[in-house]
Amino acid sequence: MTGSRVPVLLVAIGVLLAAIAGASFFATGDGGGGGAAPAPSAARSSAPSALDELIYRAQETLRRTPADAALWAQLGAAYVEQARITGDPSYYGLSQGALERSLETAPQDNGEALIGLGQLANARHDFTAAKDYGEQARVLRPYTGDVFGVLADAYTQLGRAQDATAAVDAMLGLEPGLGAFSRASYELELRGRVDEARGAMERALSSAASPEDVAFCRYYLGELAWNSGDVAGAATQYDAGLAAAPQNIALAQGRAKVDWARGRVDEALAAYRTITDRAPLPQYLLEYGELLESAGRSAEATGQYEVLTVQQQLYAAQGSTDDQVAALVAADHGDAAEALALAEAEWARRQSVFSADALAWALHVNGRDAEALPYAERTTALGGTNAGWSFHRGMILAALGRRDEALAALDEALRTNPNFNPLQAPVARSTIATLESDR
Repeated sequence: MTGSRVPVLLVAIGVLLAAIAGASFFATGDGGGGGAAPAPSAARSSAPSALDELIYRAQETLRRTPADAALWAQLGAAYVEQARITGDPSYYGLSQGALERSLETAPQDNGEALIGLGQLANARHDFTAAKDYGEQARVLRPYTGDVFGVLADAYTQLGRAQDATAAVDAMLGLEPGLGAFSRASYELELRGRVDEARGAMERALSSAASPEDVAFCRYYLGELAWNSGDVAGAATQYDAGLAAAPQNIALAQGRAKVDWARGRVDEALAAYRTITDRAPLPQYLLEYGELLESAGRSAEATGQYEVLTVQQQLYAAQGSTDDQVAALVAADHGDAAEALALAEAEWARRQSVFSADALAWALHVNGRDAEALPYAERTTALGGTNAGWSFHRGMILAALGRRDEALAALDEALRTNPNFNPLQAPVARSTIATLESDR
């Protein structure tokens, strides 16, 4: 539960398809205001995806009609989505170039470019900039659902829960489709209303118009089940998504988690090896490293953490910095002082439940548990239950000698999702055993 669920292209694909109808498929040369899109990785499917096709066709159309500001804006959004799917942050620069080209072509009344810049800023974790772009776009496009999608994502990550809810409600009123229902589901999950979150995601699924949309919805239905400890329910959803989109990388990651939870560790590790080759997203690299470490393959795990560090540097070079995740990685697998510096920097930018958890854990690993506890308690402010956050709170309480409260928090973590982390779940169990033996 750390970011928006909604791929950028889901809210832009119709416009982009209409704009490039009739264009030929393969194009070469400049289509991004600063270089052609990178070729698809050989580790990915050899057949171009629908998104690859859209990007190439848009590039060709823009070479013929370079004054099409709306198409430049849609291409910029498509590049953001390509970065999300492939784990290649160079697409962020291409997106920036395309969106700036849109504004150069039409500097006035260009709400579409502002929406695209907001989507890009959210993807880069610059949520203050995303909020600013969204609020500017709202003045120009007050009846466009995408505006409120940008705002909902930014407000959520900035800790402005009431504003986020209002933005989601506005989007539901304007465009009650996949994007709006997906965001509503996320809002409800953050507030602990999991059954309602599932219902909203099922509404999103009923709006799915393509195999990619179906895969997206099935993945997050699977995640709702997984985060609630329902391994069988998660497997059902991931498998249904893979039936619609067999090459979907997120669904492959979900299925790998199920394999691990069911004791099929070798299969899970093999799957993660393929997943990280195809899409070296920081989340997948971290999960692979922790799974290797839990399996006793420490040297290989260290290698994955080193790759993760390089990948984070590549993202930072493209203007994308996620100090919240970096702080947690440093706290668990790196340097405690660095973790605290990163977490404090993130908290200064946004006071959300996510950054509160990161700061609490960074303070804990630095032995500052009395300071950590108020931040750990802030993670419950919205009413949601997250196994990882409960684990962090429980370990902080244990360090403070508050045994009964620690036991309750650690038990909550394992009741919520006994498979929440291959390294931390065993620590929760052993800490509970130790605390109970001291009674």
